[in-house]
Amino acid sequence: MQSLEAELEEARQLAVDDLADAIESIGFECTRCGACCKGHGEDEHTATVFPDEVRDLEASAAQRAADNRVARDSESPSDRVSGSSSREQTVEPRDSEGHEGEYDWRDVARPMPYGLSETDDGDLEGETFEWALQTDSCGDCTFYEEDEDGTGACAAHDDRPLICRTYPFSVALAGTSQPMGEAVGEEGVVRAHECEGLGRDIAREDAEDLARALKERAVRELEEAIAVRETYEPAPPDPGEVVVHDSEGAKRIDGTPLDD
Repeated sequence: MQSLEAELEEARQLAVDDLADAIESIGFECTRCGACCKGHGEDEHTATVFPDEVRDLEASAAQRAADNRVARDSESPSDRVSGSSSREQTVEPRDSEGHEGEYDWRDVARPMPYGLSETDDGDLEGETFEWALQTDSCGDCTFYEEDEDGTGACAAHDDRPLICRTYPFSVALAGTSQPMGEAVGEEGVVRAHECEGLGRDIAREDAEDLARALKERAVRELEEAIAVRETYEPAPPDPGEVVVHDSEGAKRIDGTPLDD
């Protein structure tokens, strides 16, 4: 198998036009069905997020909440009674703590559960190597909302992480073991995952935008993996605790460095 460094160099050499050709050959249009944002059965929604993406989402969620508070405070009494304020048109992330605009790392991200074990109390403990987007009590992404007609919406759409920007596509390089998804295009580098939006017409410009994000994600994932490997130091957590190793070092579940 190729080294991570060799895969990274291969990812950096990916041609956006070739990736766009593959995407265009199968076609894609988001139908806002929400399937990629929801948990399924007992399986919670799991989407990898980079540390800097967590901070960006944290900042944007806090800003949206602050803007909504200002809008609410400026409502007239008649707006409050009629419920006709603009606040109702703003999608806000749901969170299990019922926060009123005070967001922190844990409202955005949680330790990736893979590799963790469950305690007798039902909590998780152990070491893991990635962050996942936080979920709500239904197991859905905390930023996912649904209209009354079932149409999905993302409260953090403009700041959504790369894994969300590129779904349902991924890149499988030569050194990738057991690549997921169906190969798309002549080279088979692009993989398409199950999604009802596949097979729909896509404009070339949109295919190129998606291809650029797909290349960026492939590069970032490998850079993250290499940094985790280089910074990793065994840090057995105390019973009932979780340690997350990312490219910035070992962290607690609230995103603070373990050595603080």
